[in-house]
Amino acid sequence: MDEPLKQLLTLGRGYFDKKQYAQAEQYLAQVVEQNQSFADVYNMLGIIYHDQGQFARAQRAFEAALRINPAYTEAALNLAVIYNDMGKYAEAKEVYQGALAQQKNAPGEMDPYVKGKIANMYADIGNVFSSNGAWAQAIEEYQRALVLCPQFVDIRIKLGDALRDAGRHAEALAQFEQAIAQNPTFMPGRIHYGIALYSAGRRAEAVQVWEDVLSRSPGNKSAQMYLNLVKEPAGKAEQAS
Repeated sequence: MDEPLKQLLTLGRGYFDKKQYAQAEQYLAQVVEQNQSFADVYNMLGIIYHDQGQFARAQRAFEAALRINPAYTEAALNLAVIYNDMGKYAEAKEVYQGALAQQKNAPGEMDPYVKGKIANMYADIGNVFSSNGAWAQAIEEYQRALVLCPQFVDIRIKLGDALRDAGRHAEALAQFEQAIAQNPTFMPGRIHYGIALYSAGRRAEAVQVWEDVLSRSPGNKSAQMYLNLVKEPAGKAEQAS
């Protein structure tokens, strides 16, 4: 590599690491004009374009990185994210399953970064199913995410919500109880646990959970709202309708 190209690459990577993407793009774009053999440069440009909302350009950059290095797991996962953002869910699934297969074939334990990224992509697909009332498919995707990253409490809560909406109350409650055990200070887990209890017909226990949230987090608006709703006399609600 000649010295001017090396200098452009060093500057581009330096600005990229500082998340100064506009400056990084200027130098990295010059690198690929002169030399198209750096997979990581295309990956960095893809991240920059994604940050700018230029999804088509980001897609082309990640695809270029993978043509140079088909085993570039990070670029594959970034491409899957782009496909997901563009609504190309089948392509996203194919790409990240390929990335997962690459990791399975590689020696040693899967990188935690890779695990987290794949888990979040499973969760994103679960969110799409959930928003359309496809509870069985949403549950399956959230479960896949948690196999990779069981410590992701926010995804566990989404799984609990999907199980609750599917009428699988005992399973939902178990997920919320596990989420609370994993992170006792995360109030949304307790609030959603109360909702699941109420949905299962266990009103008194739900009230107790929300009151406990208020004792731990005074002024918590969500807990107070649910308490106001369930404590409102039935007759008053009928008169208002």
